[in-house]
Amino acid sequence: MKFDNTYVDLPESFYSESTPDEFSSPELLAYNEDLAETLGIDLKELTQEELAQVFSGQKILEGSQIISTVYAAHQFGSFVPRLGDGRAMLLGEVVNSKKQRFDIQLKGSGPTVYSRNGDGLSALGPVIREYIVSEAMHYLGVPTTRALAAVHTGDSVFRPGGETPGGVLTRVASSHIRIGTFQYFANRGDYNELIELMDYSIDRHFPEIRQEMKENSEELNPALLFLRKVIRKQITLVTQWMTLGFIHGVMNTDNTTICGETIDFGPCAFMDIYKADKKFSSIDSYGRYAYNSQRKICAWNLCRLADCLIPLIAKKSEDAVELLNKELSTIPTLLETQWLERLSLKFGFVHNSEFKKEDDDLINAFLEYLEKEELDFTLGFRNLAESLTENTDFFPETEDFKNFKESWLKRLNFNSSEDFEKIKKSMWQVNPRYIPRNHQVEKAIQGANEGDLSTFHEMNELLKNPYNYQEKLDRYSIPPQPEEEVKATFCGT
Repeated sequence: MKFDNTYVDLPESFYSESTPDEFSSPELLAYNEDLAETLGIDLKELTQEELAQVFSGQKILEGSQIISTVYAAHQFGSFVPRLGDGRAMLLGEVVNSKKQRFDIQLKGSGPTVYSRNGDGLSALGPVIREYIVSEAMHYLGVPTTRALAAVHTGDSVFRPGGETPGGVLTRVASSHIRIGTFQYFANRGDYNELIELMDYSIDRHFPEIRQEMKENSEELNPALLFLRKVIRKQITLVTQWMTLGFIHGVMNTDNTTICGETIDFGPCAFMDIYKADKKFSSIDSYGRYAYNSQRKICAWNLCRLADCLIPLIAKKSEDAVELLNKELSTIPTLLETQWLERLSLKFGFVHNSEFKKEDDDLINAFLEYLEKEELDFTLGFRNLAESLTENTDFFPETEDFKNFKESWLKRLNFNSSEDFEKIKKSMWQVNPRYIPRNHQVEKAIQGANEGDLSTFHEMNELLKNPYNYQEKLDRYSIPPQPEEEVKATFCGT
């Protein structure tokens, strides 16, 4: 693993050096060879035992400079001025053959200066959950952090409910810079650090901004261009995961990356039965991060980033606010447009120009029907596509459904069976058959805790092809029985 570290070149106020805990008998549970190849990592000469040592922090590879980063956050709307990596340590950065830079980070490797009296460790359950769900997100086509390895530490950790096996996840990200990172320095009034952070972020993630400024004769503000880029990245991300029925659960500003990748798979889930205000997080008492609130929270988080940029935009704060508000005013239209664009593909619509009003009406009619009849979100769209060419008993033939389907077929404006077959296939390309269903993830966690990794490995293999029918593993497409339903998910700290 050839490290090429740059974050450590920033001032020491950006991070603290860290040292992983010692673990009694680390055991490798998974090593993502496909991802390793993408990253340009070659550890083929290492044994399973040696890999377990590396990915639990017991063996430090040459070139690694282990740090934990500092940041602040709005957590459930309340501002916390200093958080940081309380149970995560950045081993370093690698650059692959395409010149793409990635962070390699251990999660659950022990306490840091930011642990706030926590143990800095992770139970094995959250490691299994994040490995499955983050990799599933990748193969579903959603920008996301990824899982390179999972290790059982051989030791136990103590959590509510008692003793449970401990684990370490190796997470890969384009970077771990968050809106909360900007909030930390802005709140402290550290103007120079704020400039350094923005310059670093632009150079790492949006180098095209430098070129735009060179080519444009008008005077452009890099901070304003930066905000514009992050706005588009975040809107793309959130609308994309929402069209898959994903509920993040903790869309705090420390879980909002400026590179536009999904991060933190603690209290998250993919919906089974569709419900607009569905929530899974055990700590989200008032539904702040419920399914249908996620676009609103996306906009709110982006406004918090804009707050941080005020001193970088103009000398007078009122001038800066005016420019920032103009940029932020684009968010509602961008959110609505991307939401409808992505949903239109799920319905098989083809748009040559602007959206048609009836498309919005049709989309809402179908979602309201799913909720009223308590139908599965994922299978609802798969069966809708199938209904073009075959009879399906998935949908109760209510008056609402008959009216919707009549209007939908009219909107598609195709008549021949060949045309409908093409539409069905195009819909299947954007409507997965398989998602990491929560009850199956819980089975994988329970199995791993007892030493049985069969469900864990099966799910990882299945979810590499979420849009294609897989006969031998098709049981993973089935929604939970009432007694299997998972009603809440947890952070894991």
